[in-house]
Amino acid sequence: MQRRQVFRNLMAIGIGAAIPFRRLFAQLTGNRSFHRFNVGELELTVVTDGYLHMQPIQPTFAPGAPAKEVNALLKQQHRSTDAIDLGLNILVVKTGKEIILLDTGTGFSFGPNSGWLPESLNDAGILPAAITQIIITHAHPDHIGGVYTKEGAAIFPNATVHLSKKEHAFWMAPTQDFSRSKFANKELLATFTKATQQTITKLGGKLQLFDDGAALFDCIRLELAPGHTPGHSLVHIFSNGESITHIADLMHSDVLLFPHPEWGFDGDTDFDLATATRRKVLDKLADEQQAVFAYHLPWPGIGYVNKKAAGFEWVQQAFAIPD
Repeated sequence: MQRRQVFRNLMAIGIGAAIPFRRLFAQLTGNRSFHRFNVGELELTVVTDGYLHMQPIQPTFAPGAPAKEVNALLKQQHRSTDAIDLGLNILVVKTGKEIILLDTGTGFSFGPNSGWLPESLNDAGILPAAITQIIITHAHPDHIGGVYTKEGAAIFPNATVHLSKKEHAFWMAPTQDFSRSKFANKELLATFTKATQQTITKLGGKLQLFDDGAALFDCIRLELAPGHTPGHSLVHIFSNGESITHIADLMHSDVLLFPHPEWGFDGDTDFDLATATRRKVLDKLADEQQAVFAYHLPWPGIGYVNKKAAGFEWVQQAFAIPD
């Protein structure tokens, strides 16, 4: 993926009336797959915003790691050594009162292979106007970029948007400290910082900020997992003794970062802190055998973490038939 082209449109990123409940759901068209399952009494749906074609693999993934080791691991898992297609998996949580969207995808700025969220929601039978709450795990443009259309119209006009106080403070400060990141293109950092600031500002009264550990809607708890960004947050979803943890951007590769959490990702704002957080969270997920949802791992991004040798492995949940 050519990052200059990807972020070209970012500077343009920048918001209802009550709707009868029976009209909040679109007719199923079946154009794109979705995966629906339950956690206790909650109905969860995974939809896709598309994917990001990341080429070359290094130094975006595993910057500083020996290329020979990286390629050997990719070949062992029968993956391309030229590029990684990064999934954009988005989770919707339906309670008795709320329809909660976890992140909004890329919007219009990353090209035709992404920005599919509104159509994917419709294909899953959920109108964008049905969304009542949005939780942004962190304010990178592939997570907050889908709040508005290119023309500045609100895609989710009836939704309140929730963002970490720490995340908000970082992006809205006069300057941002990227000195601990391995992302080398300072011009692009400045571009998507300004785009994020514009989006957050435009939200105005639609935006609510949460503290670390905040509980929302009787089924969600937020947990700070800093490093990728200062306010990067995990989303713990629970109901009737069942749970799943949305790990957001803790992991960007199932093949590379589970066996080698230290290899990291160049988009981490604080590379070393992200590495420490990654290992700490993976340790806990493996110990507790907690079900996991991952934004960027292969579709539908649901699985478990096991410890293996000095690292970990991702065990993708298997399904006998498609939805």
